Amino acid sequence: MNDEPATATALVRAEYHLFQITDPQGPVADDLDATQNGLVSAAGGAIEVTTGIHTGSVRVTVEPHSQRPDPAPDWEEIAEMPCHSPSGEVLVTPMTDDPADLPSLASQGPGLYRLRIHALGRDTAVDQSTDDVVESYLIQSWPAAHQDALLVKATDAYGAQVRARPASDTLVIDHEDSLDTQTGRERDILRRAGHGDYS
Repeated sequence: MNDEPATATALVRAEYHLFQITDPQGPVADDLDATQNGLVSAAGGAIEVTTGIHTGSVRVTVEPHSQRPDPAPDWEEIAEMPCHSPSGEVLVTPMTDDPADLPSLASQGPGLYRLRIHALGRDTAVDQSTDDVVESYLIQSWPAAHQDALLVKATDAYGAQVRARPASDTLVIDHEDSLDTQTGRERDILRRAGHGDYS
């Protein structure tokens, strides 16, 4: 008998090169716990997935597991992140919209998980806003004790470009100095709008 939850796929809106993984009841990640690896990072208590496109829909598949799976073959970038779920609901979420119509990645309820994010197609339309779906993501999850973030595979040009940015260009919205950049200000506005703070 197979006790693994079913996988599901949906289109998710990316804005400003990002979509998120969040828990409605609290932070899923410690910002100090992850460095920018070109694919996934932690900011403001959320896990952020970096897209090649600036704005548009990306194809996201979630694949919850009860134990550690093997990485899926034929993906260009793969990274792992620790994740904590206060509520037992870890959801794929656009920056300024309700969560995507995808099952929770926290298949065993509240607790600690490991997420493995796979990406494909990020070099297709870098920095563009597009109506075409040119990027795909697979997010595997399983219960696991805390381990630091890990870059498993790095082969796309966009990821190399992000990793090559100086550390001072890596934005952490919780710190005031991030608001000195245009992208930082835009991300701060998006976050505040998502929480109903329009001041």
